[in-house]
Amino acid sequence: MFDSVLIANRGEIACRIIRTAKRMGLRTIAVHSEADAKALFVRMADEAHCIGPAAARESYLSAERILEVAKRSKAGAIHPGYGFLSENADFAEAVEAAGIFFVGPPASAIRAMGLKDAAKALVEKAGVPVVPGYHGARQEPAFLRERAINVGFPVLVKAVAGGGGKGMRKVDKLVDFEDALASAQREAQSSFGDPRVLIERWVLSPRHVEIQVFADRHGNVVHLFERDCSLQRRHQKVIEEAPAPGMPPAVREAMGRAAVEAARAVGYVGAGTVEFIADGSKGLTPDGFFFMEMNTRLQVEHPVTEAITGLDLVELQFRAAAGETLPFAQSDLAIRGHAVEARLYAEDPERGFLPSTGTLHALRLPEGEGIRVDTGVVEGDAVTPFYDPMIAKVIAHAPTREEALDRLAAALDATVVAGPRSNAPFLAALCRAPGFRSGRFDTGFIERNLDALGAAPQPVDGAATARAARVLIEAEERRAVHGVPHGHSPWDLADGFQLSGPRRFVLPVLADEHATEVAAEWSAQGFVVEGPGGVRDDGRDDPSLTVVPTPAGVYVVRAGRQTFVRLPAISDAAEAHGGGDGVVKAPMHGKVIALNVGEGETVVKGQKLAVVEAMKMEHALVAKRDGTVGRVAVEVGAQVAEGATIMVVED
Repeated sequence: MFDSVLIANRGEIACRIIRTAKRMGLRTIAVHSEADAKALFVRMADEAHCIGPAAARESYLSAERILEVAKRSKAGAIHPGYGFLSENADFAEAVEAAGIFFVGPPASAIRAMGLKDAAKALVEKAGVPVVPGYHGARQEPAFLRERAINVGFPVLVKAVAGGGGKGMRKVDKLVDFEDALASAQREAQSSFGDPRVLIERWVLSPRHVEIQVFADRHGNVVHLFERDCSLQRRHQKVIEEAPAPGMPPAVREAMGRAAVEAARAVGYVGAGTVEFIADGSKGLTPDGFFFMEMNTRLQVEHPVTEAITGLDLVELQFRAAAGETLPFAQSDLAIRGHAVEARLYAEDPERGFLPSTGTLHALRLPEGEGIRVDTGVVEGDAVTPFYDPMIAKVIAHAPTREEALDRLAAALDATVVAGPRSNAPFLAALCRAPGFRSGRFDTGFIERNLDALGAAPQPVDGAATARAARVLIEAEERRAVHGVPHGHSPWDLADGFQLSGPRRFVLPVLADEHATEVAAEWSAQGFVVEGPGGVRDDGRDDPSLTVVPTPAGVYVVRAGRQTFVRLPAISDAAEAHGGGDGVVKAPMHGKVIALNVGEGETVVKGQKLAVVEAMKMEHALVAKRDGTVGRVAVEVGAQVAEGATIMVVED
């Protein structure tokens, strides 16, 4: 066994790997960008080295800089985590050539499975069923259009390289094909440096089921059962669970056997995931699943497999990389209970899941029986626009699926994130959704139920607004009397006292930047604040509310949902009379990758005006009204801050 490991990754996966490495007595070496200089994983490692600026291509994607640090620090092994260089065959080859153990499969296996078209051809020869479609080399738009017609709509346009839902578009009608193809190719080029795509038949009621495989250097290959990853949004996994609900033993055996054969076909070593798409319209059947791709790395959702098997997959990775034999056979493995994982993201489901950045003024993650949390941040850290906005993974394990979902929902209710917005209440609603609980779901479940899950604009939380306003008013009272000499007059008290009975005044506030009002009332019975909807706050302790005061305003978190309240400023009035709905602003920090209109052009409400890329996802900006483009304030390629003006649409 090697004595040290360099983790060529960041965030929660780097923290996860460091914990196991330290338990095994390995020296841990972190590499980080300038933006991550004070990150949790950097503080956890035995030593850390800066490898470049915030942009991933100049730091975490620089194989040369990482290898230089590995040699200088005398690292015995490199663990690539997931993402970045984890599925880069050239990097794996360079690591081995430098005499350093690569904690992953051979470069040949990464190459074989790295391109989806070649991978499908390979596993098909091994007898593994694949989705019907076009997986060839020709990429002319007109040719791909013809192939899509032959396959039959709806179809899925999918990037040949990479994963994580990037470069993937469902196309329902022929008229939408060209735009979807161009968008998928552009995103694939941006994310993976390879614009090539393949065309697949869209599987009805698709269930996304993947098999965790593990192999050693001595020809032993096993599977560690399945995970269901069907709860997705825009092809991004949201909640994963193991085992898959409604999985018959015969289908588990058939899927496991197919996954093992796919791994054997490429001489696999270490942890890998073989992903299948299944037609769930008639339940899971032995002949109703198809190979999609193989991820030649550890998966984000690996904790649910660890929970039901009792294994540490990172430790097994280290041992396999060092040449050790698997300590068990397939017959030794069994499923224990049920596990569910939710990905807690800094994003706003009420605003189309826009990424949210900023300082974590409060971060309180759940604890309790059967609860595990993997995170890469702590309170006081910042969520930046440079990387994936994951805050944590929350995992619940219990004897039954029902109990696991109950535990996870309760854990998400207890989660407090103040600063960046989070999807905690949305995830809790998913855990309680009747269709998901009963097993009647597929990859389209979330999109069909967005409103019911709370992923739409919600009314202002009256109770949270009232409590926040109370805190602001009390802070103003303290400020008003602060510094008054000892023995001040009772007439200086800012408590609203008057001889003629209760005093009441109305105070304008901004709740989540929406103008509203609260009423403050002082009487002989005390001080009461009435918020929107008539909700009254008398100051008594309410355990459902977590209050986080900051210099800018007050955050109140209830059942995972955040409300931010502040007093209006003079600039707010100016803003209200400035641009109106005609000002098109960047909804988050990002890069302008497309301007669809120019100055002087006539546009209609709902028309796509520009595209901003943030956290590896594209976000279209549309016109809020009919009009004429009066001014375009940016150029393609420009980096913009949240709230920056992109263009102005005039009447």
